[in-house]
Amino acid sequence: MPELRTKPWSLAKRRGSGKRRLTAMGLLLAVFFVPALLAIGARAFFDQPHWSRSSHESTGQAPAPDAVREAVVQVYAARTWGLRGGVAVHTWFACKRADAQRYQRFEVIGWRMRTGSVVVDDWHAPPDGEWFSNPPTLLAELRGASAQTAIDAIEEAVAAYPYRHEYRTLPGPNSNTFTAFVARRVPALRLNLPPNAVGKDYLPSGIAPAPSGTGWQISLFGLAGTLVALAEGVELQLLGLTAGIQFHPFAIKLPGLGTWPRWHRRADNDQKR
Repeated sequence: MPELRTKPWSLAKRRGSGKRRLTAMGLLLAVFFVPALLAIGARAFFDQPHWSRSSHESTGQAPAPDAVREAVVQVYAARTWGLRGGVAVHTWFACKRADAQRYQRFEVIGWRMRTGSVVVDDWHAPPDGEWFSNPPTLLAELRGASAQTAIDAIEEAVAAYPYRHEYRTLPGPNSNTFTAFVARRVPALRLNLPPNAVGKDYLPSGIAPAPSGTGWQISLFGLAGTLVALAEGVELQLLGLTAGIQFHPFAIKLPGLGTWPRWHRRADNDQKR
């Protein structure tokens, strides 16, 4: 019986396929894990007080209730405490109705599980307070009539949050899962969560509107997926990490490092100032 030999072109094709796989794996490593490792490494040199001595002081970003009578809705994100802060942020809502004398914060805090629910709306921290000495960034803001209407929708979404008795840092549900869930039900916010909002893509249903309400996303429990939207741009998710490109304004999204260049959304005010 004649000996079967591999043709040179077939061997070259296999080698080419192997090289493409290695290149693809190298790109995944470079895009997802190198930035994350760099961010964690930098965080290791960041001097932080012990959590019990950390600050939750106001950063002056929320208008004082006695100075601004109109309704206000703000969404904040701040790095988490410890090495996790290299790749993850904590997010929350701060709401003040018209003529109200104080803000109400809505967020999920893992250690509150012992009270029976991780959803917190009675923690008397400043609306714009530091999160364990990490200053927050304002992600979105509404004022006036649009804020008043949004507060009703936010309260309804908070009441409907389905994971109030569950909490997992990775892949979720966690504080960012909560913020994304509420944002999907309040499209007026057009909330564009940062790539280091780990847990924002936790979707047991597999498909849902983007948190901004301007597109759609597909995700396998937050472990792998993709998002395409006008506000967020194009995102890819892998093991809770997010990388992508935002088009307006243009920015690159990298795990741990966040959105570059950094940008801040302007307030949507009902009254000209």
